[in-house]
Amino acid sequence: MPPEPLTPEDILRATEDVLRRYGPAKATVVDVARALGVSHGTVYRHFRTKTALREAVIRRWLHTTTGRLARIADGPGPAGERLEAWLRALFAAKRRKATDDPELFATYQVLVEEHREVVSEHIADLIGQLTTLIEAGRASGEFAPGPPDAETTAHAIHRATAVFHKPAHAAEWSRPETADALTTVIALLLRGLRA
Repeated sequence: MPPEPLTPEDILRATEDVLRRYGPAKATVVDVARALGVSHGTVYRHFRTKTALREAVIRRWLHTTTGRLARIADGPGPAGERLEAWLRALFAAKRRKATDDPELFATYQVLVEEHREVVSEHIADLIGQLTTLIEAGRASGEFAPGPPDAETTAHAIHRATAVFHKPAHAAEWSRPETADALTTVIALLLRGLRA
């Protein structure tokens, strides 16, 4: 029976393992190929450059968060409840990434600094989801109408909650008082949106 064909997902998983093992400074495409038992040319057939491979790994890592959040943003129920669930899910996802696999989280912090455009795409996705929630709340009458417009409000919420999702604050995420602070911030945001 012939071996299963190599998929981009196989390569991304192997790249993540190689990055975890060697770190971003030492990990190479040859290391990824070796881990898969193929030539580096095979990896390059799927990802034309090392940069493209690293960007795909970052996108995959970030999409695990945005995919879950999109289901909340687009889901049923009152916008305020969905917004609260969305903010809590974002915090939980970021905290889990930082605490469950600190070596890989540190690697990703280095990679995202090298590939800012991927992070910009991720932030645009988050802002889009927040905008959807705010528009839904305004359309139902649950949230007060603008100004500012929904997208400007979404940017403000994203910035106001940065301590709960921006990697620079990761050291604070495991402190018990951080979860309490998130509850307070959510209550203030919802009060402001409903006023």
